[in-house]
Amino acid sequence: MTARAILAIALLFFTQAGATSPTNTTSPASHAAFLKRLSASAIERTTHTVRYDPAYVRIPYPNGDVPADTGVCTDEVIRAYRALGVDLQKEVHEDLIANFAAYPNQRRWQLAPPDTNIDHRRVPNLMVFFSRKGESLPITARAEDYSPGDLVTWDLGGNVPHIGIVVDRRAISGRYMLVHNIGRGPQLEDVLFNWRITGHYRYFGPNP
Repeated sequence: MTARAILAIALLFFTQAGATSPTNTTSPASHAAFLKRLSASAIERTTHTVRYDPAYVRIPYPNGDVPADTGVCTDEVIRAYRALGVDLQKEVHEDLIANFAAYPNQRRWQLAPPDTNIDHRRVPNLMVFFSRKGESLPITARAEDYSPGDLVTWDLGGNVPHIGIVVDRRAISGRYMLVHNIGRGPQLEDVLFNWRITGHYRYFGPNP
C-alpha cells in the first residue's frame, strides 16, 4: 500500500470519527453543572414575593404557569426548572399520558383524564415522575447524603405532601438549606429533617 493510500485511509477514519462522535451531554461534569445551576435558580426564587394559593387555575400548555405572585410548593420547583429551560408541565404530562397507571391520579384523586392544568403541580405526581425519569436516591438521616440540586419530599403529617430543593447554602447547623414554599412564599431554610422524608431525587431534565 502506498503512502498516499495510507494517508487517505487515515484522513477518512478521523473525518468519520469526528462526524459521528456526539457531544456528551450526560457526563458527570454536565450533571454537576446542571445541579449547580438548579441550586442557583432555586435561591433566586427567594427574591420573589409569592402568596400561597392552592386554588385550581387553568393555565396554557406548554410552559403554562399560575400568576407569578401566587403558587404552592410545587410551583417553586417548576419555576426553578423552567428558568433552566425544562418545562415540567410538558414532561410530566407526556409521561403521564404514556404511563397513566404509574401515577396516582385515579386512585388518589379519582381523576381519569390527564389534566395539564394541575397534574405537574401535585407532589405525588412529581415523586413518580422524578423516580421514573431521574434518579431515586436513598432516604437517610445523614445530612451529608443530600446535595445541592437534590429534590426532597416530605409528609407534613396526615398524608400531606411537601417538596423542596436542596441548595448550596449552609445553615448554622452545617447542613445544606432548602428552598421551599410551605405558606410564606419561597423561603431558604434549614428544614431537611423537620418532617418525615418520603422521597429523595435528582432530575437533570429530559434526555437530549
